[in-house]
Parts: sequence; structure tokens; C-alpha cells
Amino acid sequence: MERKDFIKTCGFACLGGIGISTLLQSCATMQQTLTGEIAESDLLVSVSDFKMKTSGKNQFKKYIIVDNDRLRFPICVFRFDEQNYSALWMECTHMGAEVQVFGDKLQCPAHGSEFSNKGIMQHGPAEANLRSFPITVTKDHLKISLKAV
Repeated sequence: MERKDFIKTCGFACLGGIGISTLLQSCATMQQTLTGEIAESDLLVSVSDFKMKTSGKNQFKKYIIVDNDRLRFPICVFRFDEQNYSALWMECTHMGAEVQVFGDKLQCPAHGSEFSNKGIMQHGPAEANLRSFPITVTKDHLKISLKAV
């Protein structure tokens, strides 16, 4: 292969790789936001919102994103098991941008701060954890206490 053909082939491969990477990243970040009901000072989330059927088996989503018109930012609810959840305010503690979920972490697109699925700051420039909310688990619902939002 001549040098010119090699450079052309590598250039097309790089462009293709960038295109596929961008497509996959946009698919990963297309998260469906659910609308939660607010009753008194609680955001109500159905436990069934975590269920999904894959190949005929019941499985559970790692997290869901819940919003309501009365909230400035959505809340990300991570499911660890049947009784353990974390509810995190999706506002970065650095400069107030909305964080995004990537697997088991949340990341700020503005300056790159990263937080664990329990809201613990892992990488700055943010210096504080994400705000978390107490959750009461009932048979069918999660009650996320929104006091002082």
C-alpha cells in the first residue's frame, strides 16, 4: 500500500470511528424521564417503573430519572435492591449545571465533576456531594421527601 492510500484509509477509519462513537454516546445519554406525582411534600415513584422485561425475564433498571413541573431539576433514583434506593438532585454542586447519568455515575457536562450513584463527589472541580433525599419504600411506591427543595 502506498503512503497516500494508507493516509486516506486511516483518515476514513478515524472519521468512521468518531461517527460511531458519537452515535453510541448519544444513544447512551438518551434517557427517558418519567413524570412523578407530588403529594404534599413527597415525590411518588412507582416501584414498577424500574421493571423491564428482557428475553421474557423480569429485570430491573439501575436507575430512573423523575421530573415534575414544580421541580427546577430532575431527580435520579438508583435502585440497589428491593429495599435500597438513592434519590439524587441532578444539579451539580460546582456551578449548578444539570448532571447526566452514565451507568453508575453522574457527570457534569460543564466542567467534568463526577459523582457516585450515592451522590458522593469523586472528581472535582465540585467540592460537595450531590443533594440526596430520604426515601420511604412501600410495597408499590417510593416516597421521596422533598422538604426544603
